[in-house]
Amino acid sequence: MDKNLNQFVQLLNKELRVFLSISFGVFLFVLFFQPFPLDSFDADNRLIFVAGLGTIVFIFMVLVRVGFAWLFQKYNQNDDEILLPPYMGAFAILALSSVAFAFYLRYVGSVNISFYIMIKIILICLALVVILRIHDLVTELKLQNASLKAEKKLVQLQMLKYEENNLNKSIEFVTENNTESLKLLMMDVVFIRSADNYVEIVYKEGDTYKKKLIRNTLKNIELQIKPYSNFIRCHRICIVNTHYIEKLNRNYNTHSLSITGYQEQIPVSRQYLIKLKETI
Repeated sequence: MDKNLNQFVQLLNKELRVFLSISFGVFLFVLFFQPFPLDSFDADNRLIFVAGLGTIVFIFMVLVRVGFAWLFQKYNQNDDEILLPPYMGAFAILALSSVAFAFYLRYVGSVNISFYIMIKIILICLALVVILRIHDLVTELKLQNASLKAEKKLVQLQMLKYEENNLNKSIEFVTENNTESLKLLMMDVVFIRSADNYVEIVYKEGDTYKKKLIRNTLKNIELQIKPYSNFIRCHRICIVNTHYIEKLNRNYNTHSLSITGYQEQIPVSRQYLIKLKETI
C-alpha cells in the first residue's frame, strides 16, 4: 500500500507546479474578469466560490493526468503500451471540467446556465487544456534537447579520442627519390609549406620550433597526410595543423593565421577560407 501511495505522490510531484499554476490562473481570471454573474455573493463568499472553480480544475487534472498514469503503473507491466493518448486525456479534462463547472455554477452559484454561459465555460476549460498541451510540448522539447546534447557530447568525446589517437601516431616524410626522410609524431608537425622544389616542414621539438627541408611536392605530402583530419590546407602553398591555430586574423581583404608560440603568420587564401572557418 505504501509503495502504491509513493508512486502516486511521485507522479503528482512531477506536475504539481503546473496544476497549481493553472488552477490559480483560472481563479484570477474568473475573479477579475467575472465571466459569470456573481452579484449574489459578497466579497468574502465570492472569493470562496471562485476558489471552488480553481479547485475543480485542479481535481480533474489530477484525476486524469495523474490518476490514470498511477493506475496504469499499478495494474499494467507493459511499459511500451500507452494507457491514455494525449488527445484523449485533453478531451477528458475538457468534458469533465465543463460539466463540473456548469453544475457548480448552477447549484452552488445559482447561475442560470444559458448557451452563452456554456460557451464561456467551454472556452475557459479549453484554455487550460491548451496550456497543458503547450507545457507537454515544451517538456518534450527540453527532453529531446537534453538527449541531443548528451549525444553531441558523446560524439565529441569519440572524435577527441580519435584525434588523440591520430596525433600519437608517427609519420615519415621522405624525399621523392627516397634518399632522405624525417619521422615525426603527428602532434609535433605544426605546418608544411611549399618552397620551390622542396617542402618545408615546421615541427615542434620540446618548446622549440624547428624546420626541415625535404625535396618533394606539397601535393605528394598532402596525399600522405590526407587520412588525418587535424591537417587542413589554408593556402595553395601551405597546410597547417589545426591544433596549433591560435587565431584567424583579418587585415582589410587578406587573412592570416596566428600559430601558438610562433611569430610568423601563415597566409590564408579565399579559396580555403570558408572551410577553414568551419574547422576552427
